[in-house]
Amino acid sequence: MKTQQISRWNRALRTCALALVLGVAALVVPNGAVAPTYFTLVKYEHASGVDTDPDVIWILAVGSDARRGEDPLHSRGDTLQLVGMDTKTGAATSIGIPRDSWVPIAGYGSNRINSALFFGGPQLLGQTVADLIGIEPDYVFVTTFWGVEAIADDIGPITVNNPVAFADEYLKPKGFPKGKVVLRGYNVVAFGRIRHELIGGDFDRSANQQRVLKGFQRKVADNADNPGWIERGVLSVMDNVHTNLDPAELFEIAQAVAHVDPKKITGCVVPGGIGNIGGASVVLPSTSTAARYGDDARKDATIKNC
Repeated sequence: MKTQQISRWNRALRTCALALVLGVAALVVPNGAVAPTYFTLVKYEHASGVDTDPDVIWILAVGSDARRGEDPLHSRGDTLQLVGMDTKTGAATSIGIPRDSWVPIAGYGSNRINSALFFGGPQLLGQTVADLIGIEPDYVFVTTFWGVEAIADDIGPITVNNPVAFADEYLKPKGFPKGKVVLRGYNVVAFGRIRHELIGGDFDRSANQQRVLKGFQRKVADNADNPGWIERGVLSVMDNVHTNLDPAELFEIAQAVAHVDPKKITGCVVPGGIGNIGGASVVLPSTSTAARYGDDARKDATIKNC
């Protein structure tokens, strides 16, 4: 096989690596039948006149709380991470958004941000996130809890740096210890879902989801050169992916992933306070901080400080 062909194949394989890295923070959509796919990657339709930087790719990764048999594209999002990658510098960042953030939703008044997915699918959710952060995603990537668990089983254990021990009587009664924690299968999902026992609640959970993202990234980086490892990941993911993107766009995403520099990865969670609206507890996000994150990262996928 010619060198150029090998290079193209390797870049294509890294498209799958994107799915592995982002899989923890996304949702899934039925593939035209009753059985759902694990992942869906769809293009976001930008508003006319929006200033987009061709060197930075933005993907909104959303974890659906849909149960089996429900339509995840019109359920509420359980996880929201806006991920950016700079194709020139290799920098990457993730902006975590607490799911209960109370924000305006075009056409629906104000509500929790995760309900935008229920009201209008990925496009409306992308618009709502853009209104908060100031960055429109280029793509929306979606998966379910069981999809993440299956992929985590397939690629093997990941390691995360856990700053504080925590547990949950329903999701993980024995909990997770402080320090380096090895996660497999279901535990990957549980680590990213638990919030009630965390001091910072939804804010700390969003930070834990970013730790899982880094764990996936390290797993891919550590194994990418092992014969057959990426190929097995490709077979696992590509058998369960639905996308409306053409090969050229997938190639562009693959290039971005291939150039991510682990030393240039940053991540912040939009801060805020806890409020009560209509008797329900909600997050009141700091819109000024959210906008600052967007201003910092828009051109180079880097946030200077949280």
